[in-house]
Amino acid sequence: MIDFRSDTVTKPTEGMLAAMFAAKVGDDVFGEDETVNTLEAKTAAMFGMEAGLFCPSGTMTNQIAIKSFTQPLDEIITDQTAHVYRYEGGGIMFNSAASVRLLNGDRGRITAEMIEEELNPVGNVHHPHNSLVVLENTVNRGGGSFYTLDQIEPIYHLCKLKGLKLHLDGARIFNALAASGDHAKDYGRFFDGISVCLSKGLGAPVGSVLLGSKETITYARRVRKVLGGGMRQAGFLAAAGIYALDHHIERLKEDHVHAQQIADVLIDLPFVKQILPVDTNIIIFELEDHKNADHLVEELKHEGILCGTFGKQMIRFVTHLDVTEEMVHKAIDILKKMA
Repeated sequence: MIDFRSDTVTKPTEGMLAAMFAAKVGDDVFGEDETVNTLEAKTAAMFGMEAGLFCPSGTMTNQIAIKSFTQPLDEIITDQTAHVYRYEGGGIMFNSAASVRLLNGDRGRITAEMIEEELNPVGNVHHPHNSLVVLENTVNRGGGSFYTLDQIEPIYHLCKLKGLKLHLDGARIFNALAASGDHAKDYGRFFDGISVCLSKGLGAPVGSVLLGSKETITYARRVRKVLGGGMRQAGFLAAAGIYALDHHIERLKEDHVHAQQIADVLIDLPFVKQILPVDTNIIIFELEDHKNADHLVEELKHEGILCGTFGKQMIRFVTHLDVTEEMVHKAIDILKKMA
């Protein structure tokens, strides 16, 4: 089976498994797991941040960041497609007792002008207090659309002017960097918090690192404990993250090429109505009205391709390190036969 359901389905490579088995571990809750400590420091340095916190998932790093940067009755500003709003189980309301102001950006990307227009009057008791802006890079529901640093900088300046914190859900941040040519270290100038996922494009089995100031991460570590995220000998997992950062970043461009190759075929199929621009490794396409999305997913499964629906008449493919060039060619042949 050729699995395009998500870039979370990857298995550890032989080199990654060897690194995991060789990891030096300790009790991370006591701060004694040297492999976890190395991963946190390494990731923070890559992005120009002071400190990092290793967590089981990107949802946890995002939710910890939101809790760290807000108070109950505050309001978060983000795009209406944002993962923190749509796919984290209502965690913003449950964990932080905050409301959300949703904006309609361009494939999930919002601007400083859009944010400023929606800010509540300061000190007016009828309105929640705006305290945090959350961006997502790349944007999952935007078909892998991404922000460049030039687009982020005006948002940063507005947040500084208005006293807002700025957090980045960097679930696929390295895909964004591969596509934009921007440098990770420059991100630390703009964000109060960054969530760096290791288990998507980079292929680690588990994990995300929350980056921020030393003060932020000290508090975040307490929130992680409260949420049940205090892992003990977590160095076995952290070693996979270190290996991924050392060996799996450059190859992300291959996934982008594969995604574009598949998209070029999909757009010519008679039952495909339209396809979102393919910027990175995510392909989202809409079917003609006469074609049922659930039925097509089953047809593709029968032919050896796994994928999933992504809303009414929408289907998503995601390329990743377990999708080889041979698999891409095979998938293209299958799709062409379905025309």
